[in-house]
Amino acid sequence: MYDLERYLNVRSATGATLGPEGQVAFRMDTTGTFQVWGIDEPGGWPEQRTFYEDSVSFASYSPERPELIFGKDEGGNERLQLFRLDSDGQITALTDHPESKHRWGGWSRDGERFAFASNRRDEEVFDVYLQGRDDDEAQLIHEGDGWLSVGGWSPNDDRLLVSEAHSNFDQDVYVLDIESGEMDHLTPHEGDVRYGSAQWAPDGDGIYLVTDDGADLRWLARLDLDGSLHEVRSDDEWNIDGVAIDVDTGRLVYSRNVDGYTELTVGELTDETTIEEFPTPDLPGGLAGGVSWGPDAEQFAITVTGRTVNTNVYIVETETGEATRWTHAATAGIPESTFVEPDLVHFETFDGREIPAYFSLPPADARDEGGVPVIVDIHGGPESQRRPSFSGLTQYFCSRGYAVFEPNVRGSTGYGTSYMRLDDVENRMDSVKDLRAGVDWLRGNPAVDPERFVAMGGSYGGFMMLSAMTEYPDLWAAGVDVVGIANFVTFLENTGSWRRSLREAEYGSLDEDREFLESISPINSADRIDAPLFVLHGENDPRVPVGEAEQIVEEVQAQGVPVELLVFEDEGHGISKRENRIEAYTRVVDFLDEHV
Repeated sequence: MYDLERYLNVRSATGATLGPEGQVAFRMDTTGTFQVWGIDEPGGWPEQRTFYEDSVSFASYSPERPELIFGKDEGGNERLQLFRLDSDGQITALTDHPESKHRWGGWSRDGERFAFASNRRDEEVFDVYLQGRDDDEAQLIHEGDGWLSVGGWSPNDDRLLVSEAHSNFDQDVYVLDIESGEMDHLTPHEGDVRYGSAQWAPDGDGIYLVTDDGADLRWLARLDLDGSLHEVRSDDEWNIDGVAIDVDTGRLVYSRNVDGYTELTVGELTDETTIEEFPTPDLPGGLAGGVSWGPDAEQFAITVTGRTVNTNVYIVETETGEATRWTHAATAGIPESTFVEPDLVHFETFDGREIPAYFSLPPADARDEGGVPVIVDIHGGPESQRRPSFSGLTQYFCSRGYAVFEPNVRGSTGYGTSYMRLDDVENRMDSVKDLRAGVDWLRGNPAVDPERFVAMGGSYGGFMMLSAMTEYPDLWAAGVDVVGIANFVTFLENTGSWRRSLREAEYGSLDEDREFLESISPINSADRIDAPLFVLHGENDPRVPVGEAEQIVEEVQAQGVPVELLVFEDEGHGISKRENRIEAYTRVVDFLDEHV
């Protein structure tokens, strides 16, 4: 058996970007946080390029020079700043507005400028900016009135693709003329429609994107600049998740989300809506994404992961599908053969629907004769999906004799728009009923101890696990709340102002739905929690402020229930630094061993 620190020391290499001469840079967490690294050949010795205490969130090579731009915040506050890293290792700060967020929008095709969205002018909205690679300040070219992001430069560098999110299930797409400042709205619509993964067409006369316009499942479409939408590919069972297109060649990769696993299609556009397919690359793990094209689109880099395969970067030959592993992020000496693969299961819930879940049982030699305890691990979002990527913590729990159950309750993405909308506002607690149904299903497994269930969740999943403990207190032996929502009213009052309108679209508004929000807030039923509770939070969390943790701990303590609170001063929305994760989850494991 390996200790927790070993499992949390399993490395990840991700987010590769390919330079104009085939250079490969990526992010890796060898030092405990994600930094920029470079590598010259498959399996070569990587060179560390950045050296910060905080994680680098992205890196993007210039299309013309051996330099890249990367982003980093401070202490998890999500106020991302941009930096340029030159080939000689020199780093230049490009933005000096530490109170503002910056959302990367891409290099111009000539490599002379870059674009981004920022809330410098007004913290609640995002504007569009351009900046020269050597300039100290950016030019404001469009004032927004909502959540804008820049999707890339047109083939001749005269226009920008701009998206606006009204909520996680309703977006719009625009084209911004750089010289005139005019913004053309391409997607006027009624109701809620998602438009995502937008990319310029090679001819510059259209956009490729995935949308659920007129359908329950997302499909791949071409959107002409006159607003007309044309089908390129669709699927009768599963969402098309996203698309990556090389503007010079028309080569593309798109992905289907098949019950949480990735299925890739690689090909080349032969006309506006026809794809000539190339062989599918043989990649391990079952999950892949983050495509970065190389020169002339002869190759692309992609990040690969799976529940028994830690995260690494592969490079694929576009025409042949031949895939080569470039990075070898270490598994801390733990044999991959010991990692547990989950079973994909489905259970019936209160209204007859089938709810998907991943269920990982510990190895036979780690199981208790009287049945194993089960950690019911609930994802955040709620517009998200638990997918079977690598998790050192999950593998550690399995090695210690815990089973792990990860449901995608109603409200999760990946199963169609109607499924995603089933928990909206007044139906919020139906998703908690799904958790109850999942526990009932687990009780039917002879390997499970029906008296030892643990509710665990992060962010919105923290709300879910707290609600499960207040709604069904008899089910749980313990709970673990990570940056969770305890009180929807105070959460919406105190979350980052730039996020509030998006969150109100999902949960309900303070003006119109306050009474309902109070009624479903776990804080107002905390007297029903009678199982021990562990609460983790980051002091700098801009999404779910630390006050949510402090409130629930105070209320549960008042009931005389065992409760522990651990707050990290240098973390935000989640525990990201490895040394903090080791401390946090060592405490969690000790807590569970004591109470479960």
